[in-house]
Amino acid sequence: MSSIHDIQVQSIDGESLKLERFAGKVLLVVNVASKCGLTPQYEGLERLYEDKRAEGLEVLAFPANDFKEQEPDSNEQIKSFCTTNYQVEFPLFAKISVVGDAQHPLYQALTDAQPEAVGEGPMRQRLEGYGIAANPAPQVLWNFEKFVVDRQGRVVARFAPDVAPDDARLLATLEAELAKR
Repeated sequence: MSSIHDIQVQSIDGESLKLERFAGKVLLVVNVASKCGLTPQYEGLERLYEDKRAEGLEVLAFPANDFKEQEPDSNEQIKSFCTTNYQVEFPLFAKISVVGDAQHPLYQALTDAQPEAVGEGPMRQRLEGYGIAANPAPQVLWNFEKFVVDRQGRVVARFAPDVAPDDARLLATLEAELAKR
């Protein structure tokens, strides 16, 4: 797939839309969960969104309950949690599956385009230390994996879940893409 812009998604409020709505923007697509050890990344994602939105960055959050049932809530509850606890203003989408047989077409396209994640390593060992069998590549490893999509809808990078929103590697990638017009 050359562009993710043709993929249909649903907003957290139930509006059906195509990702072409974000054409011309640099996207940071993240699978999120409210009951995960990485949930505090919402704060960094919101700060990143606030800092880079004027330059053309959109953070797109897709809740998923694929990992140890860490996102069991309804879309309405997820929205309330994110806005109340983390003052999230970036777009939230309806809960989807990011792995397995029920994998959403967006995540099929993302993982096909970028089968390996930057920063892969420490998170996998931590999961295994907890007795959790980690998904093999190209599957999404865990909550808060990040995909960078350029202004034309092409997936240009992928970052492991424990690569924080303020990680120098992620920031450098975003800044390079935002600098392109």
